[in-house]
Amino acid sequence: MGRLFGTDGVRGVANADLTAELALGLSVAAAHVLAEAGSFEGHRPVAVVGRDPRASGEFLEAAVVAGLASAGVDVLLVGVLPTPAVAFLTAELGADLGVMLSASHNAMPDNGVKFLARGGHKLDDELEERIEAVYEEHRTGAPWDRPTGGGVGRVRSYDEGFERYVTHLVGVLPNRLDGLKVVLDEAHGAASLVSPEAFTRAGAEIVTIGAEPDGLNINDGCGSTHLGKLQAAVLEHGADLGIAHDGDADRCLAVDHTGAEVDGDQIMAVLALAMRERGVLRADTVVATVMSNLGFKLAMEREGLSLIQAAVGDRYVLEEMKEHGYALGGEQSGHVIISDHATTGDGTLTGLLLAARVAQTGRTLRDLASVMVRLPQVLVNVPDVDRTRVGSSAELAAAVAEAERELGATGRVLLRPSGTEPLVRVMVEAADIDQARSVAGRLADVVKSALG
Repeated sequence: MGRLFGTDGVRGVANADLTAELALGLSVAAAHVLAEAGSFEGHRPVAVVGRDPRASGEFLEAAVVAGLASAGVDVLLVGVLPTPAVAFLTAELGADLGVMLSASHNAMPDNGVKFLARGGHKLDDELEERIEAVYEEHRTGAPWDRPTGGGVGRVRSYDEGFERYVTHLVGVLPNRLDGLKVVLDEAHGAASLVSPEAFTRAGAEIVTIGAEPDGLNINDGCGSTHLGKLQAAVLEHGADLGIAHDGDADRCLAVDHTGAEVDGDQIMAVLALAMRERGVLRADTVVATVMSNLGFKLAMEREGLSLIQAAVGDRYVLEEMKEHGYALGGEQSGHVIISDHATTGDGTLTGLLLAARVAQTGRTLRDLASVMVRLPQVLVNVPDVDRTRVGSSAELAAAVAEAERELGATGRVLLRPSGTEPLVRVMVEAADIDQARSVAGRLADVVKSALG
């Protein structure tokens, strides 16, 4: 069996790659690993389970709940809420584990299962490997240790989750948003109710788009992967800024009052200076990934801040932050982690804090984001290739070395296999956009020929 877990849980086409049987089996395995079901004296393990609005989430939720309860875990169903809300509630309620059903920014046919450990933290590689090992052991014939009678888990709805999470979001803001007009694009996803409520309570005047989920329209031409509608709405309504989430609202991208995109690097730059000003940017350090724009690194150096770059994936950013106690980290894609208030990327919290900085300073988002200048960066996704051979292909290594010689000190090359899709990402930065496009195109051709 190949590795089931990608960079963010187990993901695939619902009812094809990700079946009810797989979701049930993984949930039983996760219960044995994360909740140590059956080993507690006088303690009944508890799990918090949430989902985004995808139609497939309904049957997958049923499968997950069946698996957990059959393993002796009590289940609190919080319904449609963002991933960071499930993480928050897992910690807040002292639950043994959390489960979120979502494929994040992927199109509707996909879905995913994300497990969270105690405290609402994403799993490290060792925990994922243990869950897979337990799942595979029992899939191939070893019987489950099944409780009976009063030992089976009980299931109930936890409707208070929405209110507790919104109260938390508004309560951590350093200042109110009165006087701001904000357009919110909810991607017809998990934050369709939470985000407008939080921004309204914080004092903002809001215009909401992409907030009518029907189970089929999540991420469909809207949200953080399709900013066109948000840009148009910001201009149409004369808003101060726009905020876009993805399907499970663990990321946030923004649009300034002119309709220009403000990406995750720029958002982190703005928040880093705000947090330093408030004295909460520990060690004056930000954690990003190797995908962050070189302009972000240069901006942090100019401002006297340190930048640590982790592997791609917000959980690797989180690991670095947890190990050293850093307060801010994230990805160019908009996963931003403020560790004093969240255990994972939280798109609604990020958007609120960004708007709070605009309100507090009286400056436009465009002006605030100008602290960094993005260098030309070209990203090409090469699909239908053997992503496992990126690091072993001599032909590809030679092509990368030649590209690096051409770019010299003014640019860089990064090849990265996707953790969730069968493709390789080719990223090239250069001082000149035409050169970046040319080098990226040549490397993409080599990836196809060498790994296709």
